[in-house]
Amino acid sequence: MKKPELLMPAGNVEKLKYAIKYGADAVYLGVVDYSLRSMRKGELITLDNLKNAVDTAHLMGAKAYLTLNIFGFNRDIKSLEMCMDKISASNPDALIISDPGIIRLAKKYMPETPIHISTQANILNYEAVKFWQDIGATRCILARELPINDVAEIKSKVPDIELECFIHGAQCVSFSGRCLLSDYMTKGERKANSGNCSQPCRWSYKLLEETRPGEYQEIIQDERGTHILSTKDLCLVKHLKEMIDAGIDSFKVEGRTKSLYYVSAVAKAYREAIDTVVSNPEANMQPYFDELLKVGNRGYTTGFYLGNGEYCADGYSYDISKGLAGADFLCEIHSKVDEYYKIITKNKFFKNEDIEIITPSEKFITQVTEIKNLNGEELELANTNQELLVKFSCEPKDYEWALIRTVGIKETNNEISSCACS
Repeated sequence: MKKPELLMPAGNVEKLKYAIKYGADAVYLGVVDYSLRSMRKGELITLDNLKNAVDTAHLMGAKAYLTLNIFGFNRDIKSLEMCMDKISASNPDALIISDPGIIRLAKKYMPETPIHISTQANILNYEAVKFWQDIGATRCILARELPINDVAEIKSKVPDIELECFIHGAQCVSFSGRCLLSDYMTKGERKANSGNCSQPCRWSYKLLEETRPGEYQEIIQDERGTHILSTKDLCLVKHLKEMIDAGIDSFKVEGRTKSLYYVSAVAKAYREAIDTVVSNPEANMQPYFDELLKVGNRGYTTGFYLGNGEYCADGYSYDISKGLAGADFLCEIHSKVDEYYKIITKNKFFKNEDIEIITPSEKFITQVTEIKNLNGEELELANTNQELLVKFSCEPKDYEWALIRTVGIKETNNEISSCACS
């Protein structure tokens, strides 16, 4: 069985490193003005450090694909053309594009760089794939609205082009992300197709009758709440075998605006799941699904993939708009000071509390045995946003990349959660 590429989001330089360390074969990244996701935290990827980001991925043994997938107006084309020298110098492994005008610029200034057609192009059939192949594309990122049988048929009709599909992450109520809701709701200040979506599909709505100002009525759908546009997150970890059999070359995870913990934990789960199913196609995927329940999600769905071009019946999340997680992220380890690990807390935890540590090669439950502040005073509680020193009853071997979380959902496969010290 052919092993597909695991493609993870790299919203900033730190997430890029963690995504690769936790198992990504490739990452996709973008600069603010020409990407469909505008980042606000961490070491942002800009035109000035783009080459360094791509070089970092290459040094870590992964590929880096640059997203230029906005829908460009004339002003965007003019601005982008002035930046093509820096983009070319960064030497990405491919460019992800949906706008034909930007494709022309790419072919003019970077003729040797492969072009991947973005999911924004809404590719639904083999003739569309052939069209983009004729244009010079080497990969098509298929629309999320396709059932897997159609994906297999496309591969059979066009076997000599790479196909990429989303396997995990948030979805839009619009067709493959082409949405004007955010533009409208924010009076043009948050344009979804220019990288700044305000996610109005996650908002809770009420009904107002125009002759009764101020009298807001709940919008109820089968008594399930008011989030009438909010889709559940895509999760296909239990169906990797079918997707590999369909001929998909690259499995893509959504989430450039998601946290470092999210990117790392999801990369680890899919890396291990892919490796397992390739070596044993009949392996039980439930433990990896359990693992994915520990990261933020709005409930999981298989989307359109398992149907006949129709969305999964339970694909909408009517009762929540923000993601829920089966475990809370507590901290990452920044360094080791003598026998202690230096951390900055994200969520509080107590001395003697059981916690779970994950690294690229480990995952185990242990106990917090000591907490001290930087002055050496012993504490019973590690509070949020504190810089502290801690000790564990069982220590991670690969502590430089270790992430700490609450135990959360128990594993169905106890071997996966065995302590590294045992």
